[in-house]
This record gives sequence, structure tokens and C-alpha cells, in this order.
Amino acid sequence: MNELPNDGALSLVAVSVGNTRTRFGVFESGELQQSRAFPNTNLEESISGIREMAATGNRLVMIASVNDPVAEQITRALRDQVPSDRLFRFGADLPIPMQTALDDDSTVGQDRLLAALGAYSRAKQACVVIDAGTAITVDFVDGTGVFQGGGIAPGLNLMLRALHEHTAALPQLHYKAPDASRGGIGKDTAHAMTLGVRAALVGMTRLLVDTYAETYGAYPQVVATGGDAAVLEDDPLVEHIVPDLVLLGIAEACRRMLMDDPQCELEREHRERQARAGGLGSTDAASGRANGKDAAEDEHD
Repeated sequence: MNELPNDGALSLVAVSVGNTRTRFGVFESGELQQSRAFPNTNLEESISGIREMAATGNRLVMIASVNDPVAEQITRALRDQVPSDRLFRFGADLPIPMQTALDDDSTVGQDRLLAALGAYSRAKQACVVIDAGTAITVDFVDGTGVFQGGGIAPGLNLMLRALHEHTAALPQLHYKAPDASRGGIGKDTAHAMTLGVRAALVGMTRLLVDTYAETYGAYPQVVATGGDAAVLEDDPLVEHIVPDLVLLGIAEACRRMLMDDPQCELEREHRERQARAGGLGSTDAASGRANGKDAAEDEHD
């Protein structure tokens, strides 16, 4: 593994390569200044935007990916402009500094860990992270910042595609929010499919959040991100929608690796004490829904 250059104030371009799109943004002194996103079918736009951001101030470029072929294309395209000691990929060059309680952490997606890290770094308490994208993930981070795991299901458009491809008559649809004036009972096949996949997303998140809260013994803060997070915008269960959550996690990962952070040391000590005391069942969070709605960034699409 390589080491990050420590230049004092953190200045970087964070890049998150997803299954269907790439999101990237500029951080100065740990604060997100701007972000953009393009579909992976328009990769030149992403590469051009990242190059433009990287050209100013000798910034670090940090790439996280769940889509290695696309990430490799981006990395190759950047090598002629970004010095090798300022271009890094998580996994290949650097670890993600987040403890997990998984049986096998070798296959967990970088986006899941980084979204969880971004959420916990702001909430400073137990939280559930819903990422509604190509796939839907609902993950739980306990009160000491340990990634406990979660659930994974098809995203809205994957569900719609599966219905079309594995039946004889159901149409091919791209998810579009149903017309509220038509009510909650599907009045034609397309309407029924749209209502059905939306209900699958909402129902999954509610069931899993309740399960995590029962297991943990306290109700966690709930944060959503991802291209379809707007579906949850009016859900009272969800306290924050943060489109750039993975980018925030990338910046937090860099901060932890670059700096001697007393808070990180305290968290490690707390986790060790909790493990000795019996793990997840021991919690420092208050029962009921945790306070601190303003602790995480409240951004909306």
C-alpha cells in the first residue's frame, strides 16, 4: 500500500465510480466545494471534469470504485496529467480506514464502506445508510463507528427490468415517480409496476431499519443517498438525503489517513472496550430515536 503525501490542509478531487454513473467533487480543507455526476455511457465528460478539477492547486485525486473496468479507464486517462504520487485508488493503493464486524470483508463494496464512513463522521452516532442506486443497500454503523453490515436488493430499474425480461407480457419501463393524483392503487399495468417497485424499496428500508434498531437496542439516525434517494424524500423515517455521501466518505478516509486524529484513537479504544464487553449488544446510544438531526449534512437532490 502507498502513503498519502501530507501537505497540511486537505485539497483533493474525490471520485466515486458506480455501476451506472461516476460522481466526483472538489474538497478544500475538508469541505466539499462542488460536485458533478455523469452516466458511465458518457465517460469522456467525467474524465474531462476530473481533469479540470485536478488541474488546480496540485490536488490529490482519490478514486473509489465498484466498477473496475470504468475506474481503470478513468485512471489511465488521468495518468498523463496527474503525478503518480497524487493519484490513488482505494483497494489497489490505499485501504478504507473503517473497522467492520463482517464475517468476510473482502467483497464488501467500497461505496458501502465510504458512504457509511461519511455518514458516521457527521452523525457521530449509530446510523443507517440507505443507498438507492443500481442496487439498494441498507447498512448499519453502530455507535462506535463499526460497520456492522446490512442488506442488498435490486434497485428500482433493475426490478423493472427483471419484470420485463422474465415475463411474457410486462412492458419495459424506466422508473418515473408515479402521478400522486392517480392514488395508491395501480390503475394499469405500468402504474402497478411502478407502485410495486417503489413499495419494495420503502418496505425494505423500514423493515431493515426496525431490525437494526431492535438488534442494537436504540433507534439510529437514517441517512439516504443514491440516484433514487428522492423516492424516500417524504418518508419520515429518513432524516437526511445526502447526494454526495460517498464523496464525503472519501474525504473523511483521507483525513483519517493523513492526520493523527485523537477522535479516531478514541473510537478505536471504545470499540475495543465494547468488543471485550460483548459487542453489538452493548451500546452508548440513548434508547428511542437518537438525537442530532443537524449532525449530518442535510442536502437534497
